[in-house]
Amino acid sequence: MSDTGLRRTLTGRQLTMIGIGGAIGTGLFLGSSLAISQAGPATIVAYVLCAPIALVLGWALAEMTVVHPAAGSFGTIGRHYLGAWAGFVIRWTYWTIQVIAVGGEVIAAGIYLRYWWPDLPLWLPVVVFSLVILGVNAIAVSVFGTLEYWFSMIKVTAIIVFIGLGAAYIFVGLPGHDAVGADNITGHGGFLPNGMHGLGLAFVFVIFSYLGTEVVAVTAAESENPTRDLPRAARGMVLRLALFYCLAIGIVVTIVPWTQTAKGGDVTTSPFVSLFDTAGIPAAAGIMNFVVLTAALSSANANIYLCTRMLHALARDRHAPAALGRTGRGGVPHLAILVSGAGLAVAAFLSVHSEDDAFVILFGVSVFGALVVWILILLTHMVFRRRRAALGLPSAPVRLWGAPVTSGLAIAALAAILVSTAFIDGLTASWKAGVPFFVLLLIAYAIVSRRGAVEDPLPDSTLPPATDIPAAK
Repeated sequence: MSDTGLRRTLTGRQLTMIGIGGAIGTGLFLGSSLAISQAGPATIVAYVLCAPIALVLGWALAEMTVVHPAAGSFGTIGRHYLGAWAGFVIRWTYWTIQVIAVGGEVIAAGIYLRYWWPDLPLWLPVVVFSLVILGVNAIAVSVFGTLEYWFSMIKVTAIIVFIGLGAAYIFVGLPGHDAVGADNITGHGGFLPNGMHGLGLAFVFVIFSYLGTEVVAVTAAESENPTRDLPRAARGMVLRLALFYCLAIGIVVTIVPWTQTAKGGDVTTSPFVSLFDTAGIPAAAGIMNFVVLTAALSSANANIYLCTRMLHALARDRHAPAALGRTGRGGVPHLAILVSGAGLAVAAFLSVHSEDDAFVILFGVSVFGALVVWILILLTHMVFRRRRAALGLPSAPVRLWGAPVTSGLAIAALAAILVSTAFIDGLTASWKAGVPFFVLLLIAYAIVSRRGAVEDPLPDSTLPPATDIPAAK
């Protein structure tokens, strides 16, 4: 057990699968329909171009967390290198967006369930799934890791089978169905039906599919061997995600006309399920719907884990009530789990009062904060590199290629995507909610900081002690 009360019981393969579980969810299986509604078949290009951004982020996180396997991960590291304000803002923002994202995932799970029972009240599955997810996270972290591993394995296996069947349907056909060919790629307005403007607007939905890349870094304090496992898990996870995403979306837009998949930006079903419905293979559609349902629950399960670990770290720094930092039997912060269930309560409320727009509302609010957190993580990495070089400290065992140029380019791309949310119908509220939120956070920090945060030495398992590196003020 580490000095945080959290136990180092997560293996390398569990880290990789938890990372995939946190990333593969409604962003791909449901939110991709929103991306397709903007860019049509060119959505494939957006997935290809967003992959390097996620890879830069994952690689930068691996470099920092190998040196500092800290509870609270990038929030704790941000506090050390950018200042206490950054640690406060990063962690509270990340906690908030993940809480909201969990609500979005259980709403998506309820939408998937209505594939079989269309008249089912959305609030009912939302409440049931929420209780199950909270219960799973209250068990020891080793049980959570095992369950999430198998959840993620189902998703990965299903995507591989989906890609295989889709490729066969495109090139040789399936029993009773002729080969589709590539007509849908160039038909219905062409490959880029809404021009470069549409492609640009699709990026916000596509980058959301890669959110969750940072989950591997959050597990640093509970990893058996962070030096060995974190870099391998971070790089391997992003590369697998990019391959799966690009191939899977390529299959969707090739087989199903993009106008039918998008349905005007509606999110009443997954485009992955629509594909099999279009092909007239109802049994396969039902199986795929079960898979995307499992994917939503898996992602919600992983995101609750992230929320509680961030809240745990905030409590240890005296930036949240101390009770939230206490762990019970099995090394699990039970009260932090309960408080992190706030997003599930919001999801239940929206499923009653704004059923048709609930998913898009939660998506718009969470994506703004997520992009800001990624930008702050990359800024932390740039300062991390500069500070260590100035002090003559040795390089990390894993280093982001091309930094700081690659970090700077990724920041510029994320900033551009953030600006684009102001021009997308349904997401304009993200700025209206996001800017006041950050103003309130900074005010809250000014109040809380008077008590002073706990300045524990930043863990450094592989290099000279981090106390040799002066913390930012």
